[in-house]
Amino acid sequence: MSLPAAPTASPSPMGKGTLSRQLVLRTTALVALVTVALSVFTALASFQILQQQLDARLESAIGRPTGRNPDSGDTGNQPGDLGGSGLIRIDAATINGVLKYQVSARPDSVDDATVVALLSLRPERDPVTVAVSGSGLYRVLIQQRVLNAATITTVVGLPYSEVTTPMSSQLIMAGLLTVGAVILSFVAARRVVETSLRPLTRLAATATQVSNLPLESGEGHVPIRVAPQDANPASEVGRVGLAFNHMLDNVENALAVRHRSETKVRQFVADASHELRNPLASIRGYAELTRRGSEALPEDAAHALGRIEAESERMSALVQDLLLLARLDSEPTLDLRATDVTEIVLNAVSDARAANSDHTWALDLPEDVVTARADAHRLHQVVANLLANARTHTPAGTHVNTALRAEDGWAVISVTDNGPGVPPEIRDSVFERFTRADASRVRRAGGSSTGLGLAIVSAVVHAHGGQVWLDCEPGRTTFAIRIPLA
Repeated sequence: MSLPAAPTASPSPMGKGTLSRQLVLRTTALVALVTVALSVFTALASFQILQQQLDARLESAIGRPTGRNPDSGDTGNQPGDLGGSGLIRIDAATINGVLKYQVSARPDSVDDATVVALLSLRPERDPVTVAVSGSGLYRVLIQQRVLNAATITTVVGLPYSEVTTPMSSQLIMAGLLTVGAVILSFVAARRVVETSLRPLTRLAATATQVSNLPLESGEGHVPIRVAPQDANPASEVGRVGLAFNHMLDNVENALAVRHRSETKVRQFVADASHELRNPLASIRGYAELTRRGSEALPEDAAHALGRIEAESERMSALVQDLLLLARLDSEPTLDLRATDVTEIVLNAVSDARAANSDHTWALDLPEDVVTARADAHRLHQVVANLLANARTHTPAGTHVNTALRAEDGWAVISVTDNGPGVPPEIRDSVFERFTRADASRVRRAGGSSTGLGLAIVSAVVHAHGGQVWLDCEPGRTTFAIRIPLA
């Protein structure tokens, strides 16, 4: 049985796995998703608007007369009143298979080869986007009509940068705004979530306080309750707080009933044990008197008297153990003083070795004397009970090692044997009253056990402010105690 672990510290509000972290991250992710979706929708809408505006300018430019005749064969760059903004305007006529064109407007980067390439494009009803050598992307509208046996082709183009440049600026601005919105939403969500979950945090703190109360013994009074403001049924957390308070009331009532019942049982055991001492003493006295008063008793009568004396002694020991446990339960008064634990362990092992030579008794004592604040008589009883437990429940030839050490402000005494061990089904209750391990730990012939030895060990050690535990594995069983050093 391992020692109880200390309560863990409360997790950070934004620690991994906390509800606050999940709510903040999910809220931030939702805001980020909505912001990105709005930015994308806005960008698409702006793109469509800018492209439509560019296409409208192309429609306007292609319908604007230039006042020049493509039959003149003028191929120079004469922008006239249509240039100056990257505009390309080409008017061409094909007569009897001969192409003549006039460039009304074009940037300096557009050469004649590019003009011919543009004229070779297939006419489309709607503007198209093409790559113009040396000038990047252009939005181009090509219109073709037949007039007096001549095919008239008009090509108008505007730089696509009039769409991409403002879109790039808009995307950068939208990205910055999205990042800012995400950061702002994270900070705001964290603040809001922490504020909203404060009642739940206070409820968890109350539950932690209750879990640390020593409710295993005593009257079981639970003085802690959820504050009224956190037990308001108008909110979800308030309903939990109200239910928690109701549960604590029920627990407190149940513990009070249990304590009253245990008190009655302990009082009954103490009273019954006290009242049994006199009849038992009388039985032993009359048995001894009968044995002395008769010179010769029949063999069966002598055997019966011997059994009466033996069983009365065993019952007297049982009554003494019950009285001791009752006193420890009600008023554990001990004569605590600086006690030489080394001497107590040495004497107890010497007594066990003298009482039984079938076992191998070993001692492991430190070089320095170990002094604890203890009741010497009760501590000797504890060590003697641990040794008697090993002697009674292990076969002849078992090696029993008793060790003493001082560590971290405690005097630690352990009794280890290589017997058959304690069965798993009773390990958790081995220090409870009337628990026996006869099914696994071999019982010596003629031995007796009341099932109170280890219960007395636990009660006495806890009265000293110490702890007891069991370590058991095949071929190795250790009962250990620790009490504060002086």
